[in-house]
Amino acid sequence: MSVLIIIITAFFFPGIIGRTRSVLSGRKGPGLLQPWKNVWVLLNKSAVISSSGSLISHIAPSVILASVLASSVFIPVPGFTPLLSFRGDFLLFAYLLAIGRFFIIINAFDAGSSFQGMGAAREALFGLLIEPAFFLLISSVSILTGGISFNEFYRSLAMSQSLPLIALSSTFIIICIALIENSRVPIDDPKTHLELTMIHEVMVLDVSGPDLAFIHIANYLKFAIWGTFISFFAIPAGIDLWLKIAIFAAIQFSFAIIIGFIESFKARFRMERNSHFIITVSAVAMVIFIIILFS
Repeated sequence: MSVLIIIITAFFFPGIIGRTRSVLSGRKGPGLLQPWKNVWVLLNKSAVISSSGSLISHIAPSVILASVLASSVFIPVPGFTPLLSFRGDFLLFAYLLAIGRFFIIINAFDAGSSFQGMGAAREALFGLLIEPAFFLLISSVSILTGGISFNEFYRSLAMSQSLPLIALSSTFIIICIALIENSRVPIDDPKTHLELTMIHEVMVLDVSGPDLAFIHIANYLKFAIWGTFISFFAIPAGIDLWLKIAIFAAIQFSFAIIIGFIESFKARFRMERNSHFIITVSAVAMVIFIIILFS
C-alpha cells in the first residue's frame, strides 16, 4: 500500500510545482496533469537511439525507472507498513538510487556527445558530494531512535516528543537533497536551453520517446519519496489512519509548493557555487550528527 500511495503522490507532484510557478509569475500556465500528458505523448512515440549507442542506450532508461521503483518498496508511508523491511534496508535504498544515477551517467557517455559527457561529469560530482549528507542524516536518526531500518525510524520518530529542532533541520536537508537529486533550481534549471550550463537536461538530449518518459517518471517518483521522508518527522503515531493520510497529503502538497516557490524566486547558482552549496548541506548534516551523538 505504501508504494501505491507514493505512486499516487508522484502523479500530482510535478503538476503542483508547475501550477505554483504559474500562479506566482501571474500566468495561467499548464494544467495539473500536463506533465503526465507529456509523458503519455512520449510513451506513444518511438525511441531514437544514437548511432554510436550500444546496449547501454537501450536498457539504461528502464534500469533508471526500475531502480527508483525498487527503492520505494522500503519506504513506509505513515499508517502503512512498507512492502519490504529489514535491518539496514536504508543501505540498499541508497545504492538502488545510486544504480539509477550510474546508468543515467553512462547512458550520457554512450551517446558520444561531448555536451552530454560534460553534464554526466557534473552529475557524478554532485552525487558524490551529497551522499555524505544522506548517510549522516540516516546515522543521526538511527542514533536518535535506536532503529536500523526505515520502518523502525518512523515508528520511533512518531512516538518521540522532543523533535522540533531535529525535524526542522532534517527537513531542510531533505529538501536540499531532493533539489540536488532531481537537478532543480538552484542547482540546475530544467527549463534552460544552454548546454554549457545544463546538468540533467543535457544528459538526456539524445533520449526520446518511451525512454525519456521513463526518466521523467523516475524523477517524479524521487520527489514523492523524499516528501515521504519529511512526513516521518511530522506525523505522530497515535492518531486516526485517515488523519495520518490527510496530514501526509498536506505535507506532500506543501513540499511541492516549496519547490515551486524556490524555482520562482531563486536564481540558479553559478556552476562553481553548486559544489560549495552541496558541501554546506553535508556540513549541516554533520553538525546535526555531532549534536545528537554527544547529547
